[in-house]
Amino acid sequence: MRRFDAGYLEETRRGMWDDVTELADLELASRERIVDVGCGSGELTRVLVRESDAEVVGIDADLDLLAVAHEHAPMAAGDATRLPLRDDAVDLVVCQALLINLPEPREAVEEFARVSSDLVCAIEPDNGEVEVESTVDREPRLERRVRARYIEGVGTDVTLGADVGDLFEKAGLSDVRTRRYDHVKRVEAPYDEAALRAARRKATGAGVESDRETLAESLTVEEFDSLRAEWRGMGRETIDQMQVGEYERTETVPFYVTVGRV
Repeated sequence: MRRFDAGYLEETRRGMWDDVTELADLELASRERIVDVGCGSGELTRVLVRESDAEVVGIDADLDLLAVAHEHAPMAAGDATRLPLRDDAVDLVVCQALLINLPEPREAVEEFARVSSDLVCAIEPDNGEVEVESTVDREPRLERRVRARYIEGVGTDVTLGADVGDLFEKAGLSDVRTRRYDHVKRVEAPYDEAALRAARRKATGAGVESDRETLAESLTVEEFDSLRAEWRGMGRETIDQMQVGEYERTETVPFYVTVGRV
């Protein structure tokens, strides 16, 4: 399973669920015990605590992330396919952007069904349908190119999103429903530290370099070096526009909120 640091999770989830309308099917107001599996640094855990009166527990395999998430709710170490919970221990199991990172996501869904007495929810993106708009003309094209290559080499289904319902039905869940939620991230002047850091990573090629192993599955060394050079050029143009306050970027990530009853 891929690993992410707390800073990455915080930046990519910023502003998500400020409006919880698309979480209506979780019936949070009626919950007594909730477990957030693959909770990471606790971004979703915090929302579950805020929107319910339930006892909320987070579970993750990454101890470093659990140390960060602990401030939001009680935490426990555990594997998504072997949860440290008895049968029917909670009335809602939820995960966010977890199944897309598992080689066998159905095993996790079956485990969720074991420990829930009522509802299971998975909030998963389709990373193949991410849309980027930018004042740097070549940024959307380069983003699409890198994303396509990444998807080819990553080894798990990061486009799973809308197809989670099929997994739920195969795991024996009923009353399966899916809502789409578009997480829109905007960058515009005045730029915060996260935006400036992202621009620096583009200009140095660090962002692409961090995915070298995955991209190498579908690119030759020469192709990768050429792509990295283009990426750095795009980053320098981004910084140039930022210096005069002209840079704007919008990224739309489609998430699918799927629920099913045990």
